[in-house]
Amino acid sequence: MRERRTAQEARRAREFEAFVAGAGGRLLHTATLLTAEAPDDNPRARRLLTHALAHTYAYWDRLRGEDPYNRAREELAVRFARGTWHRYVALPLPWARRGPAPSGALAGLAPQQRLVLVLRLFEGVAEEQVAALLGLPGERIHTICDRATTHLLHPPRGPAPARVRPKAATS
Repeated sequence: MRERRTAQEARRAREFEAFVAGAGGRLLHTATLLTAEAPDDNPRARRLLTHALAHTYAYWDRLRGEDPYNRAREELAVRFARGTWHRYVALPLPWARRGPAPSGALAGLAPQQRLVLVLRLFEGVAEEQVAALLGLPGERIHTICDRATTHLLHPPRGPAPARVRPKAATS
């Protein structure tokens, strides 16, 4: 009995390792886009991915034909949503962990906009699935995605340059 259980655990570990070897890079890229960190300096994205993969591994035996990539991506999105929305809505706490400042094109977007945009455009998740995952109406997801896309394509301009008054001629 113990040998059979050990063999099952070893098979499970091999299957999960193969999954991570194949999908880990893309999931890390998705997490990096969500956190808007630089690809070479992304501790928040790595931590987010580690937690999502740990949850996926714990759920591995119950997948029963479900795509493990979808499961890991959903866990990644839910963890990002919970972590960032609570963190950005509340006042910043002095003991809260701080990572590198967001950078790149997605840094100007709000966390919710980044999440919807990455799921819809980078991951190709249907609008209805994103709505169900985040518990928002489909129309709201459509609006968030449109606004985020518009913000990326047409970023807001900075303040207008100061008007310089010509010097009065003295003669």
